[in-house]
Amino acid sequence: MTTFGARLHDLMHARGPLCAGIDPHAGLLREWGLTDDLAGLERFALSAAEALAPRVAVVKPQSAFYERFGSRGIAVLERLIGVCRDAGALVLLDVKRGDIGSTSQAYADAYLDPSSPLAVDAITASPYLGFGSLTPMIDTARRHGRGVFVLALTSNKEGPEVQEARAGDATVADVVLDHLRSLNHGAAPLGDFGAVVGATIDGSGHRLDINGPILAPGFGAQGGTLADLHRIFGRASRHVLPSTSRELLGAGPDGLADAADRLNDQLRELIR
Repeated sequence: MTTFGARLHDLMHARGPLCAGIDPHAGLLREWGLTDDLAGLERFALSAAEALAPRVAVVKPQSAFYERFGSRGIAVLERLIGVCRDAGALVLLDVKRGDIGSTSQAYADAYLDPSSPLAVDAITASPYLGFGSLTPMIDTARRHGRGVFVLALTSNKEGPEVQEARAGDATVADVVLDHLRSLNHGAAPLGDFGAVVGATIDGSGHRLDINGPILAPGFGAQGGTLADLHRIFGRASRHVLPSTSRELLGAGPDGLADAADRLNDQLRELIR
């Protein structure tokens, strides 16, 4: 079984490091001339997947934008996952799950067990019930060659209240990063367990090289630039997945593929 980290490493070098978000919020549906209903969701999501999945390493749908349409929206998400994986992209489902015990295991079974209809290559997770609460997700990911991206240093203004709080001699974020570094120790060419670090944060004072991937949301329309990525991540830049949704999806259905190629060309410098 090839590990998630190895598959991701190879795809980043083959296709570039761009992580393409497919987030069908109401405003984007209107921009595309679509109705904010199930029909609009389906056309938007599948058109975006067909344009992006053959050319990017990772596609990242935000689960909430599908969940708001109920079970039929989840059915669209299942179809999108299939389209993306058939086109050779890895699917990182942005769900930010975090719970304890059997509930944490149920989330792991839902998203990381290949027998599930919602199985993806990796998920986002929240460690703020204690990093150990993620153990069922981490163990399930290891068992099935999947990945987990853990929130560490997010760019929302509320984040520092928790993430920069002190836990002994370190910040909470640094404790999370240390756990990830330990999980990825000795992995080659890349570990399976990633951090979520915003593309617009300060970043100073934090050791960000975890021998694993780093999801960097906020690139593009939200203000993150190529210079920011170099400034924040330094040597760890080669493992960064800059993520953007609005920068791509704002190009509309006809400009989506060209926008992805253009961004990926700019970002290849990160992994050279």
